[in-house]
Parts: sequence; C-alpha cells; structure tokens
Amino acid sequence: MLNTKLRAEHEKLGAGFTEFGGWEMPVRYGSDIDEHHTVRNGCGLFDISHMAEIRVTGSAEDFLDFALISKLSEIEVGRAKYTMICNDQGGIIDDLIVYRLDQDEFMIVANAGNHHQVVEALKQRLENFPDTQVVDESGIWSLIAMQGPKTTQILGSLVDVDLTELKYYSIAAARLLDQDVFLARTGYTGEDGFEIFVAGDPSKIWQLLLAQDGVEPCGLACRDTLRLEAGMPLYGHELGIDYTPFSANLGKVIRFDKDKFVGKQALESAKHPDHRLFGLAGQGRRAARADYEIFLPGEDVAIGKVTSGALSPTLQEPIAMAMLQVDQGLEVGNEVEADVRGTRVPYKIVQLPFYKRER
Repeated sequence: MLNTKLRAEHEKLGAGFTEFGGWEMPVRYGSDIDEHHTVRNGCGLFDISHMAEIRVTGSAEDFLDFALISKLSEIEVGRAKYTMICNDQGGIIDDLIVYRLDQDEFMIVANAGNHHQVVEALKQRLENFPDTQVVDESGIWSLIAMQGPKTTQILGSLVDVDLTELKYYSIAAARLLDQDVFLARTGYTGEDGFEIFVAGDPSKIWQLLLAQDGVEPCGLACRDTLRLEAGMPLYGHELGIDYTPFSANLGKVIRFDKDKFVGKQALESAKHPDHRLFGLAGQGRRAARADYEIFLPGEDVAIGKVTSGALSPTLQEPIAMAMLQVDQGLEVGNEVEADVRGTRVPYKIVQLPFYKRER
C-alpha cells in the first residue's frame, strides 16, 4: 500500500485511513459531517497526493488532440480543461484535468486507480508523434487542495500572486513559503478553491496552511459527499470502461470536429446509450447506496441501479445518482423507488447538480 509524503502529518492529527486506488489515504480526522460543512462554509484542507501527474511536451497539442476526446489545442497557456481518455470502443479509461503550462507543455492529472492505465495508453498513442514526450511525474508532485468560500482570502495572503485574478480552471506559478508551486483554481467539491502542486517535501506548506485561522483538515469521506452534492462523477461509479461519456451526460466534452482521435468512430455511434445518468432526491433518512436497484413504482423489474448515494449533509435529504434505462422516458419530477435493503424507498428524479454554490 502506498502512502503520501504527508502520512506523518495525518497521523499527528489522528486521521483514520482507508484504501483508495492503491493508496492508504486519510478518510476523516473527526466527523465526516463537520468536515463537509467546513468546506461548504469555510476552508477545508485535503491531501490528494494520490492523484497522478503526467507531463506532455514537444508536439504536445497535436498529440493530445489525437489521444484525448477534447480539443486541447484550443486551451490558452495558463488554462485547464476537463476531458477523458477513451479506448477504441469509446469506453472511458479515465477522466482527466489537463493544464497548459506553456505553448508546448501540458500537465495531465489522472485518478490514482487509473494511473498506470493512463500512462500506458498515452505512451501507446505516441507512435506517430516522434517529437512528443510523455513523462510520469507522479513521484515528484504532492497535491494539496484548499476548498471553500474562505479559501481565496486565506491562501491569497500567503502567496505572491493575486488569486482574485486567477479564473476558474486556470493555473499559475507562484511562491509559497519560499517554495515554487503551481496554483490551480480547480477542485472536486462544488466550492471555490485551489489545488496546490508541490515538488519535494510538502510538510511545511501543509503545516502553514493548517495553521491559518479557519482552516481544518478534511478526509476523503466528506470529499465524496461534497462531489456527489455537486453532481460530479466518480470513476468506477458514474464513469467506467463499460460506459461512454454519453452515459454520464458528458457528450459535450467530445469534439467531433477534430479530424481524428482515439475512439472517434465508436463514439459517433454511441450518442444514444441504453442507460444514462439521472439525479434522484428522496425524503427521510434512508439513503440508497451504490448498486442498489431502482424500480418504477409498483413494478418488479429493475430499470437501473444507483451509482452513488448518501444522505446529503447540506440538503438534509437522501440524494443519489443512478444509471437508468433511457427507453422508460423518464423526466424530472417522475417518481421511482429504490430497494434499500429490502424496503422500497420513494425518490423523485431531479435536475443535476443537487447543490450549486452562490457566485
């Protein structure tokens, strides 16, 4: 099992740990609910160093336009794009964030559990791009996320760049505690915030950030309920090798106007999937969890299953995302039932996301 460079810091804080993507990661430091509310109302600090960082240089924009489903050549230096890497059949190998660091230099951030699959797939696609280099830099970087409405004010007082000028899905080089870092205005919580790329030992930066008034450490448990409320997909749940982007309502990420990219032909034939993602909201306290079956009221044949579900700490009601049969003609407001350990629990189909921050 792998550990991040901040393992000792988490142990000092009394964190509980869980396995995630081959890493032992802090799942919580105290209360999941308290940590969730910290991010929604203040500033939460996450160690997400299990994520993979892959640098692409040389004829990088042409290569990435071929290797990924979006048009990365359109990104300006200092900006980022959410995209995916698919196989020839259109199945999702992973969802990614790609940052353009320079005209011929990009940084890809991939999920921990798909780290090696992404690196391998990228390198396999290099054949017609002899001037392009793909380098796995995951062992170099630590990644710290600060998320919540107070983040810009707190972090802004510690760095040498004006964070109010850094747009959403942007990245900038900065100095933090006499260390060179990258600051990206990205996150996975539905709140404003930053992800901090640190080369070398991140311990002093972690300690400095945690010493700021109003900053609390947060684990992966609350990160999951935060992203669920924000309607953000998680690989292995809403996304996977057996799904195309259309299944998760993310067909807009694909750029079919590109001349050629891996999976293009298959994806052109996959625009109308049998199942697609829906948002569900319930009442009471009984939450449907992943893999629980969904039914039409009074019917015995399941029409799909929950991909993620929880009792929402912010909304105080059960919420879920589910892959449901498209041919049922389901719409917002329709009623369905979840089988929660043998009991049918009513849910209504709602528009995603469940929660959207005020801007």
